[in-house]
Amino acid sequence: YRHFARWDLSQSDYYRLSDKTRSLLASLGAEVNILVFFQKNHELYNDVRAVLKEYEYEAAKVRKLRLNVEFVDPDRDLARVRELKQKYDLKDTNVIVFESANRRKYVEVKTLMDYDYALTGRQIVKKTSGFRAEQLLTSAIQSVTQSTWPIVYFLAGHGERDLDETKPSGYADMARLMRRDNMEVKPLFLAEQRGIPKDCSAIVVAGPDRRLSNAEVDILSKYLDRNGRVFFLFDPSDPPRDTGLEKLLETWGVRLCPEVAMGATLTGRELIVSGYGDHPITRNLKKIVTMFYMPRVIEPVGPPDALADKPKVSVLASNTVQGWAEANLKQNPPRYDPDVDRLGPVPMAVAVEKGSAGGIEVEIKPTRLVVIGDSYFVSNGSMGSGVGGNIDFFMSALNWLVEREALMAIAPKVPGVLNLAMSRTQKRVAYLVIVGIPAALAAFLGLAVWIRRRR
Repeated sequence: YRHFARWDLSQSDYYRLSDKTRSLLASLGAEVNILVFFQKNHELYNDVRAVLKEYEYEAAKVRKLRLNVEFVDPDRDLARVRELKQKYDLKDTNVIVFESANRRKYVEVKTLMDYDYALTGRQIVKKTSGFRAEQLLTSAIQSVTQSTWPIVYFLAGHGERDLDETKPSGYADMARLMRRDNMEVKPLFLAEQRGIPKDCSAIVVAGPDRRLSNAEVDILSKYLDRNGRVFFLFDPSDPPRDTGLEKLLETWGVRLCPEVAMGATLTGRELIVSGYGDHPITRNLKKIVTMFYMPRVIEPVGPPDALADKPKVSVLASNTVQGWAEANLKQNPPRYDPDVDRLGPVPMAVAVEKGSAGGIEVEIKPTRLVVIGDSYFVSNGSMGSGVGGNIDFFMSALNWLVEREALMAIAPKVPGVLNLAMSRTQKRVAYLVIVGIPAALAAFLGLAVWIRRRR
């Protein structure tokens, strides 16, 4: 019991933890509680249990780390489930809760596996393509063991999305998810505070429909010059709305265009995106669909040549070559007009990064911006429609802004598939060897014992 050897003899390393996970666990000195609300008949139950066994085994090697794993069956432990649901503000089952020093992180089971969908005849066939358990579980452990939380301020006072609004246009659900992801969320009234709080990790400007004053724009400009982090989300309008931020963004290599991006759609008013640019924000969004709602076109532009350190602008999402930039926002249904519209691909989301100026030897945090031409795509109404990729896109961009993109660069495990091709004769021989011979041997031994006892 005290001394034993343990080997993983599998070829796929499906449950084996990576060096990054083992290194993280070895560096921790805290108590982490993991509550698994999981139905035993779920298709991933055994996989999750096996992976968590690996975490327990590795954590047992670290003297200062205590990893407590508890499985709670929602179908049987009804009293315990009722108690924990109220304590942890849970609405659904099949979720894993990580807790350490009053910090919590929630991982939904449906996010642990990636799927590919193929149309075969008239049926849609679902096939597993990637097991993301280690990536998400390690990220959750790192998140709850961090000593400080990022503080994200949402700009207010110009018709932006309201953090407390529970109507479809509000951001109450997103604010709740951010707090569950160990982020502190606060409103920011620049006209009252006359500056950016010192504890600010990032600012979100979500859908302003009124113009910012010159003084407020100047505060944001100086904040960006001091290596600030800002997340801009704009909405289309006819005529184009003047927010006062257009010139500021052009100095950072981004242009707000009046057109909206059109393309793959279900009803004609939304844009379905499944292809992304190469960037840390979108690296883990492969095969995940994001749905934008008439997103405004956001284009990279060349910054002034006089800048010694030019901002690097990367396209995060755009429509395809079958899409276009629609100039007539009142046209219903939208259709391509070659005289005024532009063929795709056209972008609707970009990321900007600018490092320290040349000649400065001290390492300085880079300035980072994310600009998306749609603020409704993570509103209460959008999240209620069940489009999970929208949340992933928003949170991935936010984590990049506050430098939490290290949560975590662990590749998903690809399920192994064993294809066994046998002829009819080979199947008969296999059946004889596997079933027939052992059964005959057992019968022979039984008969021999019976004859001996008779004698």
